[in-house]
Amino acid sequence: MPPKQRKTASVSTSAVSSALPSRVTSPSPPRQPFRFFDLPSELRLRIYEEVLHVPSPPLDLDSMNYRAVLPRMTLFRVSKRMHEEAYRVFYAQTIRLYPSPASRFFHTKKPLLQRLPVRYRNVINTMELRLGPGWSAPPRCQNTLPTLGLMDCTNLRNLKVFVELDPSVEVFNGFRGKNSTKDTYKWFCVDLLTGIMGQVPSLETIEIDAFPAVKKDSMLVIAVRELIQERGKKLVWGPLRGWEKDDDAPGLIGLEGAMASMSLSSNEAPRVVAAQA
Repeated sequence: MPPKQRKTASVSTSAVSSALPSRVTSPSPPRQPFRFFDLPSELRLRIYEEVLHVPSPPLDLDSMNYRAVLPRMTLFRVSKRMHEEAYRVFYAQTIRLYPSPASRFFHTKKPLLQRLPVRYRNVINTMELRLGPGWSAPPRCQNTLPTLGLMDCTNLRNLKVFVELDPSVEVFNGFRGKNSTKDTYKWFCVDLLTGIMGQVPSLETIEIDAFPAVKKDSMLVIAVRELIQERGKKLVWGPLRGWEKDDDAPGLIGLEGAMASMSLSSNEAPRVVAAQA
């Protein structure tokens, strides 16, 4: 008789197969949606501030906005309620009134403010005005016409005036253009500021700051300061120059500020900091 053949173990009963873990995973419990609006309003606003904060303010027309701004604004599309809460936080950041000269929008016909809907203009709290860019031939968008939308900025309280340069100094002699004097750009800036204050009665505080090359007693700074005081607005000096002092000493700028924090720019003995590895 032929020898009996040994039966092979089935896959389900073999020792090898029984030792291997099963590939079928147990179903996980369904995840419940996070009820964001159940949070207190103070906590929701704090979350909006963290998510919507633009790392390099102020808000302006810029070709890189699709990276820095657009991803944050997708929050507006979540729901109508979230849009109502989020846009008030987003546009509470500083808005630049006229485009930066480094941007390709410097000569645009419509600055950022003019492109915004009225309800977004209504919640703007702080705005920045740069004086100096385009001084020889200011772009057409640097105006205070009603179409700009300043009258819609009913919540505007603070205006930051930053003087980049003053063309009235002697170094600009011969570069001011035909029929232009050392006072031409100064009066242009005074007209801009007059138009802003005239259309925004809610404006309370105006801050003046400047680059190191601009003196506190320059004609442009004096004209802006006198206009602010004449209109009864609160005048504050910006942190870059430290002009709250009586003299024209510069503020802590860049490396000077870092050195001051380490006591390297004063007569104070350097501090020794102990650290453990």
